[in-house]
Amino acid sequence: MNCIVTGGAGFIGSHLVDKLIQQGNKVAIIDDLSTGKVKNINKSAEFYKLKIESNKIENIFRKLSPEVIFHLAAQASVVNSTNNPDLDAKANIIGTINLLKLCVKHKVKKIIFSTTGGALYGNTDVAATEEVYPSPASPYGISKFTGEQYMKFFGNEFDLKYCILRYANVYGPRQDPKGEAGVVAIFAQNMIKNKACTLYGSGNLKRDYVYVKDVIDANILAVKLKANEILNIGTGIPTSVNELFELMRKFSNYSISPIYRPKRTGELEISFLNYAKAKGLLGWEPKTKLTDGLQETIKSFNEKIRGGKDA
Repeated sequence: MNCIVTGGAGFIGSHLVDKLIQQGNKVAIIDDLSTGKVKNINKSAEFYKLKIESNKIENIFRKLSPEVIFHLAAQASVVNSTNNPDLDAKANIIGTINLLKLCVKHKVKKIIFSTTGGALYGNTDVAATEEVYPSPASPYGISKFTGEQYMKFFGNEFDLKYCILRYANVYGPRQDPKGEAGVVAIFAQNMIKNKACTLYGSGNLKRDYVYVKDVIDANILAVKLKANEILNIGTGIPTSVNELFELMRKFSNYSISPIYRPKRTGELEISFLNYAKAKGLLGWEPKTKLTDGLQETIKSFNEKIRGGKDA
């Protein structure tokens, strides 16, 4: 299978590229390296440093004749989207439209779109299902939801096959501690370097943490799904930041007390996803327990930081 992975030098995208190549697929990566890293790029993949809104991307489509597009590239910072909504819209809306037009023109069989659950559903007292109508509160959430709507339009108008995957809070090795929503990575780096950790909202904010390898499995399974669908990819388990901190402290032999700060503007109190639809249609469910995933993540960060490398 010939594939293009946008954002393939990033945290989730690079893991997906590794898996696709391991399975014997031919992969091209499109990434502008604004947040992706050269060290994440699989040497067996073709790499193109381009923004997804660039008209030069068509040359890659002509050369590779891709069958499947995995679209993960995005401006993913809620803060940056608020400060610069124009840039956010250019990457997440115009860039997505550019890809969709090329998919139709070059007869791509399917596009799999990585998007967000929490930023779309808002606070949820029960695990959010795909039937909850999105109510995004940030330009980032708005742009991702708009991307979904364009995905549906191209599916209806041009018979482009798609699958939209709405992620919970993805964590794991290679997550950027400087990135948005990377609390596991931030804590891991601080604990290994023996620095204090800051917990917002008294540490009571709850999130659904899903391990990156389980997310990759969902992407691979989505290729064979015949119907156009929107699927939640999460664990259905809300975990407070306090609980997360205590688990990671235990696994890191860390003793520094946390610093507590008020909840930041726009932060959700609780967000977690119902994955029953993905289980029914894909046969997918999260395999990695939070305790196991956290230990793997801490081990990865420890090896890199102790080896004198950035996480």
